[in-house]
Amino acid sequence: MNFSIKEIATAGMILFAVIDIVGNVPIIVDLRNKVGHIQSEKASIVAAVIMIAFLFIGEEILKLIGIDVNSFAVAGSFILFFLAIEMILGISLYKDDAPETASIVPLAFPLIAGAGTMTTLLSLRAEYHVENIILAIIINIIIVYAVLKSSSRIGKILGKSGLAVIRKIFGVILLAISVKLFASNVTGLF
Repeated sequence: MNFSIKEIATAGMILFAVIDIVGNVPIIVDLRNKVGHIQSEKASIVAAVIMIAFLFIGEEILKLIGIDVNSFAVAGSFILFFLAIEMILGISLYKDDAPETASIVPLAFPLIAGAGTMTTLLSLRAEYHVENIILAIIINIIIVYAVLKSSSRIGKILGKSGLAVIRKIFGVILLAISVKLFASNVTGLF
């Protein structure tokens, strides 16, 4: 076992920024208002299973379709870049229509375990030990569960302007992560 507090903390912070559960509180509150009850436990467990499964089989899926991890990471850096731009500028480049229920879709996938998260997991796997990434996923899922359970309280405490500030801060962090991800993987393409 190669447990490293530094790797767990770094991977955890990167996943936290990508998942952006605090920044998604307005979306969660809106979902709660539209559909009533949000199944926090179900959404959290399904998101964790999706992320851990993709951590192990994602690379094999890519090999099956003929894509190397560096190419996927560079493509993922673009996804993270656009997610960051959405967060910083407050624009919406892509959003799904409003769902009728709120547990697996859209909470577990794509809000928590979406394309940005999947890309990040494969990129993290190239740099960190798997057991540290799994612990980072578990820590993030605990945070996700806590936020889902208390989303209406968080929304009231922070208010719209507080949520907007937090979303922009995480957007800048995510932008920096996307640039680092691009820089560290683009040379592997040539």
